Amino acid sequence: MTRRFGMRLDGWMTPQRCVELAVAADSCGFDALWFAENTYGRGVIPAVAACMVATKKVEVGIGVFNPFNRHPSLIAMEMGALDELSNGRANLGIGTGVAKLLKHAHLGTDKPIAAMRDTINIVRGLMAGETVTYEGKVFSADRLKLEFDPIRKDYPIHMASMGDQSIRLAGELADAVMISNLCTPGFTRHAVEMMASVADKRVLPRKPKVIQYAPCVARADRQEARNFARTILGGMIMRSFGLEGTPQTKAWHALGSNLPMDYFDEVFRKLEAGEKAVDVIDDTLLDLYTVSGNADDCLAAYQRYLDAGVEEVVVTFRGPEPLKEMAYLADALKTMR
Repeated sequence: MTRRFGMRLDGWMTPQRCVELAVAADSCGFDALWFAENTYGRGVIPAVAACMVATKKVEVGIGVFNPFNRHPSLIAMEMGALDELSNGRANLGIGTGVAKLLKHAHLGTDKPIAAMRDTINIVRGLMAGETVTYEGKVFSADRLKLEFDPIRKDYPIHMASMGDQSIRLAGELADAVMISNLCTPGFTRHAVEMMASVADKRVLPRKPKVIQYAPCVARADRQEARNFARTILGGMIMRSFGLEGTPQTKAWHALGSNLPMDYFDEVFRKLEAGEKAVDVIDDTLLDLYTVSGNADDCLAAYQRYLDAGVEEVVVTFRGPEPLKEMAYLADALKTMR
Protein backbone atom coordinates (compact mmCIF):
# COMPACT_ATOMS: atom_id res chain seq x y z
CA MET A 1 0.00 0.00 0.00
CA THR A 2 1.14 3.51 -0.79
CA ARG A 3 2.20 5.57 2.23
CA ARG A 4 1.67 9.29 1.85
CA PHE A 5 1.74 12.19 4.25
CA GLY A 6 0.14 15.57 3.81
CA MET A 7 -0.63 18.80 5.62
CA ARG A 8 -3.90 20.71 5.89
CA LEU A 9 -4.10 24.48 5.50
CA ASP A 10 -7.23 26.62 5.55
CA GLY A 11 -8.87 29.96 4.92
CA TRP A 12 -8.19 31.15 8.46
CA MET A 13 -4.56 31.63 7.41
CA THR A 14 -3.37 34.50 5.26
CA PRO A 15 -2.09 33.55 1.80
CA GLN A 16 1.36 34.72 2.88
CA ARG A 17 1.38 32.33 5.85
CA CYS A 18 0.14 29.50 3.64
CA VAL A 19 3.04 30.06 1.24
CA GLU A 20 5.55 29.97 4.11
CA LEU A 21 4.17 26.65 5.34
CA ALA A 22 3.87 25.23 1.82
CA VAL A 23 7.51 25.93 1.05
CA ALA A 24 8.48 24.21 4.30
CA ALA A 25 6.27 21.21 3.48
CA ASP A 26 7.92 20.94 0.05
CA SER A 27 11.34 21.04 1.67
CA CYS A 28 10.30 18.42 4.26
CA GLY A 29 9.26 16.03 1.51
CA PHE A 30 5.55 15.99 2.32
CA ASP A 31 3.45 14.52 -0.48
CA ALA A 32 0.49 16.89 -0.44
CA LEU A 33 -1.11 20.04 0.85
CA TRP A 34 -4.87 20.23 1.26
CA PHE A 35 -6.70 23.54 1.62
CA ALA A 36 -9.96 23.66 3.54
CA GLU A 37 -12.21 26.40 2.22
CA ASN A 38 -14.16 27.42 5.31
CA THR A 39 -17.62 28.81 4.58
CA TYR A 40 -17.44 32.63 4.45
CA GLY A 41 -13.73 32.62 5.29
CA ARG A 42 -11.01 33.48 2.81
CA GLY A 43 -11.46 31.88 -0.58
CA VAL A 44 -8.54 29.51 -1.01
CA ILE A 45 -7.74 29.95 -4.70
CA PRO A 46 -5.33 32.89 -4.21
CA ALA A 47 -3.38 30.97 -1.57
CA VAL A 48 -3.48 27.74 -3.58
CA ALA A 49 -2.13 29.46 -6.69
CA ALA A 50 0.59 31.24 -4.72
CA CYS A 51 1.67 27.97 -3.10
CA MET A 52 1.80 26.23 -6.46
CA VAL A 53 4.15 28.88 -7.83
CA ALA A 54 6.33 28.78 -4.70
CA THR A 55 6.76 24.97 -4.58
CA LYS A 56 8.23 22.33 -6.88
CA LYS A 57 7.11 18.84 -5.91
CA VAL A 58 4.35 18.84 -3.30
CA GLU A 59 0.84 18.28 -4.63
CA VAL A 60 -1.64 21.03 -3.79
CA GLY A 61 -5.27 20.12 -3.30
CA ILE A 62 -8.54 21.77 -2.39
CA GLY A 63 -10.44 19.85 0.23
CA VAL A 64 -13.12 20.68 -0.40
CA PHE A 65 -15.13 22.68 -2.89
CA ASN A 66 -18.90 22.32 -2.63
CA PRO A 67 -21.08 22.62 -5.73
CA PHE A 68 -23.83 24.65 -4.06
CA ASN A 69 -21.76 27.84 -4.13
CA ARG A 70 -19.55 26.80 -7.06
CA HIS A 71 -21.24 25.09 -10.01
CA PRO A 72 -19.51 21.93 -11.33
CA SER A 73 -18.62 23.75 -14.54
CA LEU A 74 -16.81 26.46 -12.56
CA ILE A 75 -15.05 23.81 -10.48
CA ALA A 76 -13.72 22.26 -13.70
CA MET A 77 -12.68 25.65 -15.10
CA GLU A 78 -10.72 26.53 -11.97
CA MET A 79 -9.14 23.13 -11.38
CA GLY A 80 -8.12 22.82 -15.03
CA ALA A 81 -6.34 26.17 -14.85
CA LEU A 82 -4.71 25.32 -11.51
CA ASP A 83 -3.50 22.00 -12.88
CA GLU A 84 -1.84 23.87 -15.75
CA LEU A 85 -0.24 26.32 -13.33
CA SER A 86 1.19 23.53 -11.17
CA ASN A 87 2.21 21.17 -13.98
CA GLY A 88 -0.24 18.49 -12.90
CA ARG A 89 -0.04 18.92 -9.11
CA ALA A 90 -3.56 20.28 -8.49
CA ASN A 91 -5.92 17.91 -6.67
CA LEU A 92 -9.66 18.30 -6.22
CA GLY A 93 -11.80 17.30 -3.30
CA ILE A 94 -15.55 17.86 -3.31
CA GLY A 95 -18.11 17.70 -0.53
CA THR A 96 -21.55 18.95 0.37
CA GLY A 97 -20.37 21.62 2.80
CA VAL A 98 -22.12 22.53 6.05
CA ALA A 99 -25.81 22.86 5.18
CA LYS A 100 -26.82 25.15 8.03
CA LEU A 101 -24.03 27.59 7.15
CA LEU A 102 -24.85 27.59 3.45
CA LYS A 103 -28.45 28.47 4.30
CA HIS A 104 -27.27 31.90 5.51
CA ALA A 105 -26.66 32.68 1.83
CA HIS A 106 -29.94 31.02 0.80
CA LEU A 107 -28.01 28.32 -1.01
CA GLY A 108 -30.05 25.19 -1.54
CA THR A 109 -28.51 21.98 -0.21
CA ASP A 110 -31.33 19.55 -1.00
CA LYS A 111 -30.45 16.12 -2.36
CA PRO A 112 -26.77 16.16 -1.31
CA ILE A 113 -26.03 12.65 -2.57
CA ALA A 114 -27.54 13.41 -5.97
CA ALA A 115 -25.59 16.67 -6.05
CA MET A 116 -22.31 14.82 -5.48
CA ARG A 117 -23.13 12.27 -8.19
CA ASP A 118 -23.97 15.04 -10.66
CA THR A 119 -20.85 17.01 -9.77
CA ILE A 120 -18.47 14.09 -10.23
CA ASN A 121 -19.99 13.12 -13.57
CA ILE A 122 -19.94 16.66 -14.96
CA VAL A 123 -16.47 17.59 -13.69
CA ARG A 124 -14.92 14.31 -14.80
CA GLY A 125 -16.28 14.70 -18.31
CA LEU A 126 -15.16 18.31 -18.61
CA MET A 127 -11.67 17.55 -17.30
CA ALA A 128 -11.40 14.75 -19.86
CA GLY A 129 -11.93 17.34 -22.58
CA GLU A 130 -15.36 16.02 -23.48
CA THR A 131 -18.49 17.84 -24.55
CA VAL A 132 -20.82 17.04 -21.68
CA THR A 133 -24.56 16.59 -21.95
CA TYR A 134 -25.90 15.31 -18.67
CA GLU A 135 -29.32 15.39 -17.01
CA GLY A 136 -28.99 15.24 -13.24
CA LYS A 137 -31.31 15.61 -10.29
CA VAL A 138 -29.51 18.73 -9.06
CA PHE A 139 -26.96 19.80 -11.70
CA SER A 140 -27.12 19.34 -15.45
CA ALA A 141 -25.12 20.24 -18.54
CA ASP A 142 -26.13 20.78 -22.16
CA ARG A 143 -23.34 20.46 -24.75
CA LEU A 144 -20.91 21.95 -22.27
CA LYS A 145 -17.17 21.95 -23.03
CA LEU A 146 -14.20 23.77 -21.60
CA GLU A 147 -12.53 26.26 -23.93
CA PHE A 148 -9.09 24.84 -23.20
CA ASP A 149 -7.61 21.36 -23.01
CA PRO A 150 -6.96 20.13 -19.45
CA ILE A 151 -3.52 18.60 -19.16
CA ARG A 152 -4.70 15.44 -17.36
CA LYS A 153 -7.49 13.59 -19.13
CA ASP A 154 -7.82 11.05 -16.30
CA TYR A 155 -8.19 13.69 -13.62
CA PRO A 156 -8.67 12.32 -10.07
CA ILE A 157 -11.65 13.47 -8.02
CA HIS A 158 -11.66 13.02 -4.25
CA MET A 159 -14.87 13.05 -2.21
CA ALA A 160 -15.36 13.97 1.45
CA SER A 161 -17.79 11.52 3.05
CA MET A 162 -19.14 10.57 6.47
CA GLY A 163 -22.59 8.97 6.04
CA ASP A 164 -22.96 5.48 4.58
CA GLN A 165 -24.75 6.71 1.45
CA SER A 166 -22.00 9.20 0.77
CA ILE A 167 -19.26 6.66 1.41
CA ARG A 168 -20.90 4.17 -0.94
CA LEU A 169 -21.15 6.84 -3.63
CA ALA A 170 -17.42 7.54 -3.21
CA GLY A 171 -16.87 3.81 -3.62
CA GLU A 172 -18.78 3.90 -6.90
CA LEU A 173 -17.47 7.08 -8.51
CA ALA A 174 -14.60 8.80 -6.69
CA ASP A 175 -10.87 8.25 -6.94
CA ALA A 176 -10.57 8.63 -3.17
CA VAL A 177 -12.66 9.14 -0.06
CA MET A 178 -11.64 11.91 2.32
CA ILE A 179 -12.37 11.26 6.00
CA SER A 180 -12.72 14.20 8.32
CA ASN A 181 -11.09 15.15 11.59
CA LEU A 182 -12.58 13.54 14.69
CA CYS A 183 -13.09 10.18 12.98
CA THR A 184 -11.50 7.08 14.49
CA PRO A 185 -9.45 4.43 12.68
CA GLY A 186 -12.46 2.21 13.37
CA PHE A 187 -14.64 4.61 11.41
CA THR A 188 -12.16 4.35 8.55
CA ARG A 189 -12.36 0.56 8.57
CA HIS A 190 -16.13 0.91 8.36
CA ALA A 191 -15.74 3.26 5.38
CA VAL A 192 -13.44 0.79 3.60
CA GLU A 193 -16.05 -1.94 4.13
CA MET A 194 -18.83 0.29 2.80
CA MET A 195 -16.85 1.03 -0.36
CA ALA A 196 -16.03 -2.65 -0.84
CA SER A 197 -19.75 -3.44 -0.67
CA VAL A 198 -20.34 -1.52 -3.92
CA ALA A 199 -17.26 -2.74 -5.77
CA ASP A 200 -19.50 -4.27 -8.45
CA LYS A 201 -20.88 -0.78 -9.24
CA ARG A 202 -17.50 0.95 -9.43
CA VAL A 203 -16.93 2.85 -12.68
CA LEU A 204 -13.15 3.20 -12.33
CA PRO A 205 -10.66 0.36 -12.79
CA ARG A 206 -8.69 1.19 -9.64
CA LYS A 207 -9.78 0.90 -6.03
CA PRO A 208 -10.61 4.15 -4.22
CA LYS A 209 -7.86 5.56 -2.03
CA VAL A 210 -8.47 6.64 1.56
CA ILE A 211 -7.31 10.01 2.89
CA GLN A 212 -7.63 10.74 6.61
CA TYR A 213 -7.45 14.11 8.37
CA ALA A 214 -6.21 14.46 11.96
CA PRO A 215 -4.91 17.23 14.25
CA CYS A 216 -1.21 16.98 15.06
CA VAL A 217 1.11 18.13 17.83
CA ALA A 218 4.63 16.72 17.39
CA ARG A 219 7.38 17.58 19.85
CA ALA A 220 10.34 15.90 21.53
CA ASP A 221 8.78 16.70 24.91
CA ARG A 222 6.07 14.03 24.99
CA GLN A 223 4.08 15.35 27.92
CA GLU A 224 4.08 18.90 26.59
CA ALA A 225 2.86 17.72 23.18
CA ARG A 226 0.18 15.43 24.58
CA ASN A 227 -1.16 18.05 26.98
CA PHE A 228 -1.37 20.65 24.21
CA ALA A 229 -3.19 18.09 22.06
CA ARG A 230 -5.68 17.52 24.88
CA THR A 231 -6.60 21.20 24.72
CA ILE A 232 -7.00 21.05 20.94
CA LEU A 233 -9.11 17.89 21.06
CA GLY A 234 -11.20 19.29 23.89
CA GLY A 235 -12.14 22.26 21.72
CA MET A 236 -13.06 19.98 18.85
CA ILE A 237 -15.28 17.86 21.10
CA MET A 238 -16.95 20.98 22.50
CA ARG A 239 -17.90 22.07 18.97
CA SER A 240 -18.83 18.69 17.52
CA PHE A 241 -20.77 17.42 20.53
CA GLY A 242 -22.22 20.85 21.32
CA LEU A 243 -24.11 23.36 19.18
CA GLU A 244 -22.56 22.19 15.90
CA GLY A 245 -23.39 18.55 16.55
CA THR A 246 -26.45 16.52 15.62
CA PRO A 247 -27.32 13.01 16.83
CA GLN A 248 -26.13 11.68 13.47
CA THR A 249 -22.78 13.51 13.40
CA LYS A 250 -22.13 12.57 17.03
CA ALA A 251 -22.73 8.92 16.15
CA TRP A 252 -20.27 9.20 13.25
CA HIS A 253 -17.62 10.71 15.50
CA ALA A 254 -18.07 7.93 18.06
CA LEU A 255 -18.18 5.13 15.49
CA GLY A 256 -15.33 2.66 15.88
CA SER A 257 -14.22 4.02 19.25
CA ASN A 258 -15.69 1.11 21.24
CA LEU A 259 -16.85 3.74 23.73
CA PRO A 260 -20.51 4.35 24.63
CA MET A 261 -22.14 7.65 23.69
CA ASP A 262 -22.59 8.31 27.42
CA TYR A 263 -18.82 8.52 27.67
CA PHE A 264 -18.65 11.31 25.10
CA ASP A 265 -21.60 13.10 26.67
CA GLU A 266 -19.85 13.04 30.04
CA VAL A 267 -16.63 14.42 28.52
CA PHE A 268 -18.65 17.20 26.91
CA ARG A 269 -20.46 18.01 30.17
CA LYS A 270 -17.19 18.27 32.08
CA LEU A 271 -15.65 20.55 29.47
CA GLU A 272 -18.79 22.67 29.30
CA ALA A 273 -18.70 23.02 33.09
CA GLY A 274 -15.22 24.51 32.85
CA GLU A 275 -12.99 21.58 33.68
CA LYS A 276 -9.65 21.75 31.92
CA ALA A 277 -9.13 19.57 28.88
CA VAL A 278 -5.81 18.31 30.27
CA ASP A 279 -7.78 16.78 33.15
CA VAL A 280 -10.69 15.47 31.05
CA ILE A 281 -9.19 14.18 27.78
CA ASP A 282 -7.49 10.85 28.43
CA ASP A 283 -4.91 8.95 26.39
CA THR A 284 -7.61 6.76 24.83
CA LEU A 285 -9.23 9.77 23.20
CA LEU A 286 -5.87 11.21 22.12
CA ASP A 287 -4.93 7.97 20.40
CA LEU A 288 -8.33 7.69 18.72
CA TYR A 289 -8.39 11.18 17.24
CA THR A 290 -4.93 12.77 17.09
CA VAL A 291 -1.37 12.38 15.93
CA SER A 292 0.32 13.70 19.04
CA GLY A 293 3.33 13.27 21.27
CA ASN A 294 6.95 12.56 20.50
CA ALA A 295 8.24 10.90 17.35
CA ASP A 296 7.36 7.39 18.53
CA ASP A 297 3.82 8.43 19.43
CA CYS A 298 3.28 10.11 16.07
CA LEU A 299 4.65 7.19 14.10
CA ALA A 300 2.40 4.83 16.07
CA ALA A 301 -0.62 7.00 15.22
CA TYR A 302 0.41 7.07 11.56
CA GLN A 303 0.64 3.27 11.61
CA ARG A 304 -2.82 2.94 13.17
CA TYR A 305 -4.28 4.84 10.24
CA LEU A 306 -2.29 2.79 7.72
CA ASP A 307 -3.54 -0.42 9.36
CA ALA A 308 -7.12 0.87 8.98
CA GLY A 309 -6.66 1.22 5.21
CA VAL A 310 -5.52 4.84 4.95
CA GLU A 311 -3.04 5.65 2.19
CA GLU A 312 -2.58 9.34 2.97
CA VAL A 313 -2.64 10.90 6.43
CA VAL A 314 -3.21 14.66 6.34
CA VAL A 315 -2.47 16.54 9.54
CA THR A 316 -3.12 20.04 10.79
CA PHE A 317 -0.20 21.30 12.88
CA ARG A 318 -2.03 23.00 15.72
CA GLY A 319 0.87 24.31 17.82
CA PRO A 320 2.33 27.83 17.75
CA GLU A 321 5.53 26.68 16.00
CA PRO A 322 4.38 24.56 13.06
CA LEU A 323 7.64 24.92 11.13
CA LYS A 324 9.58 23.34 13.97
CA GLU A 325 7.03 20.54 14.37
CA MET A 326 6.97 19.88 10.62
CA ALA A 327 10.74 19.41 10.51
CA TYR A 328 10.68 17.20 13.62
CA LEU A 329 7.97 14.93 12.23
CA ALA A 330 9.50 14.83 8.74
CA ASP A 331 12.71 13.39 10.21
CA ALA A 332 10.72 10.73 12.05
CA LEU A 333 8.71 9.77 8.96
CA LYS A 334 11.88 8.93 7.05
CA THR A 335 12.05 5.67 9.02
CA MET A 336 8.67 4.52 7.66
CA ARG A 337 8.75 5.65 4.03
